[in-house]
Amino acid sequence: MSDIEWGLLFDPALAIESLPYVLEGIWYTLLISIVSMGLGLIIGFFLALARTSKLILLQWPARLYISFMRGVPILVILFLLYFALPVIGIEFTALQAALIGFTINSAAYIAEVFRSSLASVDKGQWESSTALGLSYWQTMQRIILPQSVRIAVPPLSNVFLDLIKASSLAAMITVPEIFQKARIVGAREYDLLTLLILVALIYWAICSVMTILQNYLEKRFADFL
Repeated sequence: MSDIEWGLLFDPALAIESLPYVLEGIWYTLLISIVSMGLGLIIGFFLALARTSKLILLQWPARLYISFMRGVPILVILFLLYFALPVIGIEFTALQAALIGFTINSAAYIAEVFRSSLASVDKGQWESSTALGLSYWQTMQRIILPQSVRIAVPPLSNVFLDLIKASSLAAMITVPEIFQKARIVGAREYDLLTLLILVALIYWAICSVMTILQNYLEKRFADFL
């Protein structure tokens, strides 16, 4: 162990010097993660409703979409959006492609979270609501959603954490987020290991903050509901 040159693994001076530049990419990381999660929640909710619908014309397209998006690597989706679509005359900037890609991909996972949380609400709740003369949307808004949201918070938080980490793949289509910034410095200084460890620590810090927020939300929903 005494023969190991730890400076070749991690250079603290380079990490500290590079930190401000690498952190410039955090805004892209957060933008991609938050916007994709927000839009994914909206799309995922309606996908879940379609997925659980008794109408075949709604149910099967939703099933097919969810299956495809969960079965294809997000990197492939990003490459198709950024590199393949221009062939047929549809062009997106790198940031636009990342936002679209992560949104449509996360929506599939979110849809499954919503589907399972909606299914976990006792069917007797629906029957009681029907007996009271409540419409489908009144039942959903007043009875089903408040209960299912509490159940969905932990898995949705995990989807968001995965989304934050997966946003590093946007570097593959030149989005200047944290990982892309680190790659630039690592290539310039011929020390990619130091920058990779720095990036790992930054993502760890971000996800730790999000975990604290997750625990807070879980407690709030538990107290409220």
